Order: sequence, then C-alpha cells, then structure tokens
Amino acid sequence: MDLNKILPKNGPPINEVTKYIEKYKNDLIVIKYGGNVFIDRNIFDNFITDINILNKLGLSVVVIHGGGPRIKRELEKSNIQSKFIRGLRVTDKKIIGIVESVLIDFNDDIVNSLEKKGSKAISIHTQKNNIIEIIPEQEELGFVGIPKKINNDVLLNIIKQNKIPIISPLGLDKNNKAHNINGDTAAMAIAKSLKSRRLLLMTNVDGVLNKEKKLVEEISSSEILKLIKDKTITEGMIPKINACLDAVNNGVTAVGIINGTKQHSCLWEIFSDKGSGTLIRK
Repeated sequence: MDLNKILPKNGPPINEVTKYIEKYKNDLIVIKYGGNVFIDRNIFDNFITDINILNKLGLSVVVIHGGGPRIKRELEKSNIQSKFIRGLRVTDKKIIGIVESVLIDFNDDIVNSLEKKGSKAISIHTQKNNIIEIIPEQEELGFVGIPKKINNDVLLNIIKQNKIPIISPLGLDKNNKAHNINGDTAAMAIAKSLKSRRLLLMTNVDGVLNKEKKLVEEISSSEILKLIKDKTITEGMIPKINACLDAVNNGVTAVGIINGTKQHSCLWEIFSDKGSGTLIRK
C-alpha cells in the first residue's frame, strides 16, 4: 500500500500513520459528524475525503450524522414554529415527517459522496436497515426517542465487507413509529453497544478549553467533572461532555472532541501523536 498516494500532503506524518494503522487495525472507530459542521460544502468534502482515506487504509469506521441546521431551515420554509421544553424540540407528527426526510436526504448525500470517491457505504435509518430501537423520551416531547437497543449484527456485517455504515439519528418504537434522537446520544449508544476503541465527536469548536481558554489535550472523567462544577464548561458543551463520560464509563476506550472545520482533523486525531482536539479517558 503506497501511503504517499493515499494520504494528503497536509495530513499527519507517514511514520506516525503507519504506527497507528497497526494500533487500530482490529478496532472500531465511531465518528459523529455534527449538524453544525456540515453547512459549508468544503468542510463536508474534507470530511468525506478523510472517511474515504480511513476506509482505504483498512480501518473499521461507523459514521453517525446530525442534521440540526438543515432541519431548522426546512421547518422555517414550511412556516412551522417549533416549541421547546427544557431546550428540547417538541416533535409532532408533521415535524417528525420533515425531520425524517431531511436526515434521510443528508444520509444519501454522504453515501453517494463516499461512493464517488470509491468507498462503499450503506444507509441506515428508519426506512432502511433500521438498527435503533427506542423508548419515547417524554410524552410531551412527542416523537423524540432514547436508544434502548442497537442491532450490532447489522453493523458488524457491513463492516466485515469493508463497507461504511452511515447512520441517521432516528429510531423506531415498538409500534414501528419513527422518532428523532439527539445525535450525540445516538452516537454514544452505538459506541457503547459496539464497545468501540474510539468515539470521535466532530463539532465546530477545538475541544474542551480551560479557564485560560486554552485547549485541554487530554483529560480524565474526574477532572472534567471539576470543570463543570467550577463553570469552566458551560451550556451547550455540558450535554456533549455527559455523553462522553457515559461512553468512557461503559466500554469505550476514549472519546475525542475535535473541530470538524479544520482540515483533516479526523486523520490528525487518529494517526498522530499529538492528536487534534481533546481526548477524554476514564
């Protein structure tokens, strides 16, 4: 395998890449591609390139994508006012229809873009190969679910064929009704179920910042809890961090929070000594 032909010039150094390919070759890496990251097409293309490279290098990757901004845009187009309860969107019958079609559309976009690069990818969502069984989060939220069971066999079968599962954060309840799932929650449930070596959360921030606003490169669960307590970590980052802690305390070796807007951040995180964002360990 000629790594010079596969790797980008501005990616991690080849000697480090070789070492990490060896390290990860029998492991699973779950990557969550956040909704706020993919609005810009160049960033999307950079992500597709990285996933394609991971696949060519023989790594086993599972991708879960978000969809927040696209959903918001579609709801606005249809003049639908969203109601929120404790920061969570109330999802009625009409809204879940829009959410489902936006997420499935985006899923197809990722699959087709990867196929154009030569990687085989498989769509997974509520209308095709559904793997997530949910229980409703709260009745008043409508069609919003929490993952109860993940069908690992479907995923492992796809990975065995060197294909990439592309998963929408959607699941079915016991009556086969589609429900929306928070993207980080879905990613965490899948990473835990597969006991993956890594869970990468691609966001639009560099990672966890300390009081001096400097990037924390590696941190343990107990240190992170201190940062939440002293309000160094606030608001939107807290649910993300809680998802990370749940993952590392339930079988995932480590979780990386990385900036998806930076070129080849996925490759730098997986294949370089210094990584690319914040690595959270138990």
